[in-house]
Amino acid sequence: MEFKSEEPHGFGVFIEIIIFAFFNRGDDSMKKQFVLFIAVIFTFLMVSSAYAKKAECPQPRKTKSAPAAIAKKDNSAKANKANGKKLYNKTAKPMACKMCHGDKGDGLGKLGAAFKSPVAPRNFTCSKTMAKVSPGQMFWIIKNGSKGTGMAKMKLKDKEIWDVIKYIREDIMK
Repeated sequence: MEFKSEEPHGFGVFIEIIIFAFFNRGDDSMKKQFVLFIAVIFTFLMVSSAYAKKAECPQPRKTKSAPAAIAKKDNSAKANKANGKKLYNKTAKPMACKMCHGDKGDGLGKLGAAFKSPVAPRNFTCSKTMAKVSPGQMFWIIKNGSKGTGMAKMKLKDKEIWDVIKYIREDIMK
């Protein structure tokens, strides 16, 4: 049995080496164990993907409304979307937004997946939910947190909050 790789390195080469080592030993019981191992892994992957959590849309929410003057505010036109993306994905404090809201903004981040409605992180990709959320409301929640949910008060300057809002509204909300 001969194995050739198109790539000079990587995970594929690692797998090829493992397979080559098992199938060139001449030990039939090892071959059977290897095939069984692969079958178990394949089955696990298929079952886990069938039960993958899907983002809820629309999301039932009873988040406290921002004061009217703030709810009407929208300073995102002057905001820096590139900085908003950086804050969302990496540098926001106390933690990056994506940790709860997810890479796609669907509320299924590493930490957010543990929460259930009505306290699950906001799904920014759900247009039915987000149509009712003004930029000012987003600003209020990011600045003050949302009691009764996992949304903590973020330690960001007002301008940085608007940067994050611009990124969410222009790149995540579709």
